[in-house]
Amino acid sequence: MDILDLFFKTVLLRPYVFLFLAAFLYAAVRLIGWSRTWRFWTVSWLTAFVCEFSSTRTGFPFGWYFYNGSTVGQELYLADVPFMDSLSFSFLLYAAYCLALCLVLPIDRGSFSFGLGLKQLQLDGPTRTGWKVLVLTALLFAFIDMVIDPIALRGDRWFLGKIYYYPESGFHFGVPAANYIGWFIVGLLSLAFYFPLERRLSTRTFPASPITGLLLGVGLYYGVLVFNLSVTFWIGEWFMGVSGLLMHLPVLAVLVYRVVDLQPTPSPSYSSDMRNEEFV
Repeated sequence: MDILDLFFKTVLLRPYVFLFLAAFLYAAVRLIGWSRTWRFWTVSWLTAFVCEFSSTRTGFPFGWYFYNGSTVGQELYLADVPFMDSLSFSFLLYAAYCLALCLVLPIDRGSFSFGLGLKQLQLDGPTRTGWKVLVLTALLFAFIDMVIDPIALRGDRWFLGKIYYYPESGFHFGVPAANYIGWFIVGLLSLAFYFPLERRLSTRTFPASPITGLLLGVGLYYGVLVFNLSVTFWIGEWFMGVSGLLMHLPVLAVLVYRVVDLQPTPSPSYSSDMRNEEFV
């Protein structure tokens, strides 16, 4: 009962985390189905928890940092690690995964749209679980943390609270480089464990047109980004906020170029009808 009580207290204390988690579950089930979703969540959460447990005791892979226990009794902890913290890794990794897929998956050249439409992507197995997606996902996963961690480190100035600290200040707004390397490692390990499971499952759960489902995951990525940038500007850290914004604008530009069809392209049936009318 104590654990259940602490879980409900965690939900009340960190509602934004569970809103992002709910968005992840909805987006993931819609795109990859429940069987893949629960495997993805389990693998990524366990990997993140083990790495956090290790790093707070050995310094690997995130470098040395410590939770100060300021919210003990207010939220659920597992082995001195806040539950919500390791939980966040799962939905952030999925969001980065969807963004990576949008940037790497082959475009279906047989698809057509009118005006400002969306290009259709082929969610093929070799690309979906290939090394390019694995590495790019891990990079994007660490990249979003370059906005999240600096503002989380200043949690005493907003509603997160001061829950952890680094014994030595790092180069990036107080965050050490080892932290971002650790995020990259967690992303690599999680997908390296998940992809073999993914390859064994049937492909029948995938929608014929996956772009909408992928963009739900991408929306989660940018939703988390906007939330953290908003808090950054709200507490008056303008240089930090502008820096984070400028870092992510190039990726957003590439994403728009990759998935948005800016050229009006007639459908095959429309083109055929027009050609027939020319001979009437």
